[in-house]
Amino acid sequence: MLPGVYRYFDAQGNVLYVGKAKQLKKRVSSYFQKTNTSPRIRLMVSHIARIETTVTRSEAEALLLENNLIKSLKPRYNILFRDDKSYPYIVLTGHAFPRLTYFRGTPNRKHQYFGPYPNAQAAKESSQLLQKIFRIRTCEDSVFSNRTRPCLLHQIHRCTAPCVNLTSAEGYQADIRNAVLLLNGRHQEVEKKLRDAMERAAETQHYEHAGVLRDQLRDLHVVQQKQFVESTGSTTDADIIAVMQHNGGVCVNLAMMRGGRHLGDKSFFPEHAEDLTLTEIVEAFIAQHYLSRSVPPVLLVNVACGDTMLAELLSEQAGHAVRILQPVSGDRKEWLGMAEKNAQLALQQRALQQGGQSARLNRLRELLELPDLQRIECFDISHTMGEATQASCVVYENLDMRPSQYRRYNIPVLSHSTSSGQAPRSGVEGGAGITPGDDYAAMRQALTRHYQKLAEGEGARPDLILIDGGLGQLHIAMKVMSELGLNDLALVGVAKGVERKAGMEQLIFPGKEAIRLSSDDPALHLIQQVRDEAHRFAITGHRAKRGRARTVSSLTEISGVGDKRRRNLLTHFGGLREVQQASVEQLSQVEGISKALAEAIYQQLH
Repeated sequence: MLPGVYRYFDAQGNVLYVGKAKQLKKRVSSYFQKTNTSPRIRLMVSHIARIETTVTRSEAEALLLENNLIKSLKPRYNILFRDDKSYPYIVLTGHAFPRLTYFRGTPNRKHQYFGPYPNAQAAKESSQLLQKIFRIRTCEDSVFSNRTRPCLLHQIHRCTAPCVNLTSAEGYQADIRNAVLLLNGRHQEVEKKLRDAMERAAETQHYEHAGVLRDQLRDLHVVQQKQFVESTGSTTDADIIAVMQHNGGVCVNLAMMRGGRHLGDKSFFPEHAEDLTLTEIVEAFIAQHYLSRSVPPVLLVNVACGDTMLAELLSEQAGHAVRILQPVSGDRKEWLGMAEKNAQLALQQRALQQGGQSARLNRLRELLELPDLQRIECFDISHTMGEATQASCVVYENLDMRPSQYRRYNIPVLSHSTSSGQAPRSGVEGGAGITPGDDYAAMRQALTRHYQKLAEGEGARPDLILIDGGLGQLHIAMKVMSELGLNDLALVGVAKGVERKAGMEQLIFPGKEAIRLSSDDPALHLIQQVRDEAHRFAITGHRAKRGRARTVSSLTEISGVGDKRRRNLLTHFGGLREVQQASVEQLSQVEGISKALAEAIYQQLH
């Protein structure tokens, strides 16, 4: 009669299912005794070859362990909510002149945090509105500490320029207090403060200041109009969770309310949710979503949640009481209705998208004679004249791109002195340097590093590998697969056509003639979608790597500028661009920089 967690494995050692139980023995044996189980459960039981159990001290501990195992093992028959990203917050830093920004990660007690927001866009929009109304600084501390004149944001009325003392500490703190009130949903209090201050300024004939306050009031009204959901009677922080089913699809819509304000919503589409009740889906969502995140005091759900242990465990984790409420009335009922409508709309939109994706995938299956085609992996190489070479691998599976499975590979290059001589066979060993600009060697290295684990029996097996490139790139891929013993993997090269126009691509097959599909062919549209995503992912990584390299190298290449002086320069001016704009006299004012060295730095950067 002990609580714990059980795991079912198939003959190949793959985890089929992870579950928790108040009484382990009774729960596990029930799977093999029931005659009225769903087809999905009967299929799972037919594949069970091994069972493992772990006894825990309590049911709450079993719930935590179950949740961690589901997230790490991703069993085939467990319902899965894929949402590994942390949520963004708006932050007001704890400085004398606080900075306004948005943040992901673990909060720091020195600062004030507001949120979380459902996505970065929602956090950025709120941050921009606050900056527009209250003109709070957003610059990095290193820039703020070293400004000698106002920046462009001050000129366009987005900052009061506390960096050069164009506003008083009292005035800036008043703006901060109003921003905090607004973030806490106290619009009316902010409006009253601004209106009273405007009237006082007008009475004392400070008309310019009164005009600034008038503009703040106007912008505040815009914010209120954008805030399409607002409670007049409640300032409680709450999350609204609505689960809906339609034509076999399931959607969970999560809406976030803070201080009575609607911060936005996000829709989740769980995997393996067939044959589960709405209550089971909601309980699985709450467990997977909140047991590793902050949780508000109230969770509003549109279906009954029968697991009382969830609320107790969330309360213990959060350090405050957490209630899971259903049914509800008043404003909260309207909130749930809104979340249900959003879930329905998301399901309808997803059904339309998947219908198009299904037609594309079926056409590609027919074209390539791969009736079981499900998983596509695509590779691309990106660099600038051999600099900062990066390879990307993106994954398409189950009618959608799978960003959590994307991979980037840094491809090291040989130095100029080495590459100008007789270079070793580049790209064969994972991590070996390649000749700058050698796309074949870069592709060889990326494929070798990626599929080495698959050759050793680890990782997911693709049904199709797309290579962004022509015949030469495809031959490299064929050689790598042959060396790894993966000759049975389907390979297709995607070569840009004449004039490199979309719709003119050629598909290149091993041992066959290349073909060109019509520009309206659904199979081509799917290939273009996956190929373009691989290109986007590669070039994003390449640009970031190139930017980091240039920021460091442009200073470290100067004789006499070591790590300490480079740090002093960047800290003093706030960034490389500001260093490049500095005069010799300004450079020589930095600690450790003599007049002669300042002249050398100036000459090197211009």
